[in-house]
Amino acid sequence: MARPDLNLLITLNVLLEEGSVTRAGERLALSPSAMSRALARLRRATGDPLLVRAGRGLVPTPRAVELRDRVRAVVQEAEAVLRPAEKLDLAALVRTFVLRSSDGFVESFGPELVAKVGSEAPGVRLWFVQKTKKGAGPLRDGSVDLETGVVEHVPAPDVLSKPLFTDRFIGVVRTEHPLNSGKVTTPRYASSRHVHVSRRGLTEGLVDEALRPTGRQRDIVTVVDGFGAALALAKASDLVATVPERHSANLRRGMHSFELPFPAPEVTVSLLWHVRLDADPAHRWLRDCVLSVCREEVIPAVQGV
Repeated sequence: MARPDLNLLITLNVLLEEGSVTRAGERLALSPSAMSRALARLRRATGDPLLVRAGRGLVPTPRAVELRDRVRAVVQEAEAVLRPAEKLDLAALVRTFVLRSSDGFVESFGPELVAKVGSEAPGVRLWFVQKTKKGAGPLRDGSVDLETGVVEHVPAPDVLSKPLFTDRFIGVVRTEHPLNSGKVTTPRYASSRHVHVSRRGLTEGLVDEALRPTGRQRDIVTVVDGFGAALALAKASDLVATVPERHSANLRRGMHSFELPFPAPEVTVSLLWHVRLDADPAHRWLRDCVLSVCREEVIPAVQGV
């Protein structure tokens, strides 16, 4: 069966509104002959004359009267579909967004983000989930709306990203730790007992790569899968936790933080989302909220800075 020409709906709508082939042609910028051909096609498609002559004018048939409101509604709905989205009404927005992030993001940025979102769009709910492994699957299948993390490789074409901030690694110990007094030198730092963070269970990382040119090696005695766990161990023992400064801001309250005695590795934390949500006004607003919160100036918490 041949697919109907949906453009005829627009023509039919104008014809039924005007009740005149001439006036309908003027509205559609069609010549009288082109308009007459369009009416003929409509008659064949519907199996009805639609408009018949009565005196000097045209009157609709019962079938045309029956179709008038339906055709108008269909055309208006189609126009609305093809029209750019209306301005976002944050006060009326009711929606739940899922944000997947790594350890420390919620503790450091969550409170301010929740407050900002709540003040601008009270009907929006944020659901934070922990990133246990990398991969764009949750973004693709829609179970996650936004994700934060370090982009190690160029994302797939259907995943978009924008840098949030650059974070540097610092050392953190409990206040009673020997490194809390005196100058922290590379030998003192390396010979201390360390807790290493790796979701994949690796025993070395960026910090060890940065330390290697000094000829020293960290004494790693335990490995955990998150910064929160590393800081919890450091707070309750003489272990040294080396963590990103901004990501761990709230997690290391009450502890002693210090600059590394060698060039500290840095990582860029980015915001990621799927391309299908790029033009969504509500999603764009939420991305702007995250960017605003994460890019605010932060006073370094490291002693001596």
